[in-house]
Amino acid sequence: MEADDAIEQDLRRRIAASPFHSGFGVEVEGAGRGEVRLSWEARDEHRNLQGLVHGGVLATLVDIAMGLAVRSVVGETRRHVTIEMTVQYLRPTAPGRLRALGITQRVGSQIAFADGTVLDANDRILVRATGAYSVTTDREATSG
Repeated sequence: MEADDAIEQDLRRRIAASPFHSGFGVEVEGAGRGEVRLSWEARDEHRNLQGLVHGGVLATLVDIAMGLAVRSVVGETRRHVTIEMTVQYLRPTAPGRLRALGITQRVGSQIAFADGTVLDANDRILVRATGAYSVTTDREATSG
């Protein structure tokens, strides 16, 4: 990934301004056009009944990574929302520091596609995902 300071700063600013994203605790480790690397701490309260990190929380993490990768391409006057996501859980996940990678595969005029992975501290792939995102004109930018 070729890092881009302007993209990284924009994503960090957006995360800080979002109560959901900042409350979730995700951090941008690096970003470039179409690629984002995040870090996140899975804590005890993220465990499911089996004592593992809940799959829904992992799906949220990988969706954030893919969505931010799309965000890094679409520009300031467009927005994106998830319309479909497929998640494959490859290994059980214990609490601890995780990394999530999002890579944009294609951004069209209406739909974008991205791939994502979640890795543990030993770089083992825990989750693999694909996502489709609706890309539209930002309503706030057009409402005057």
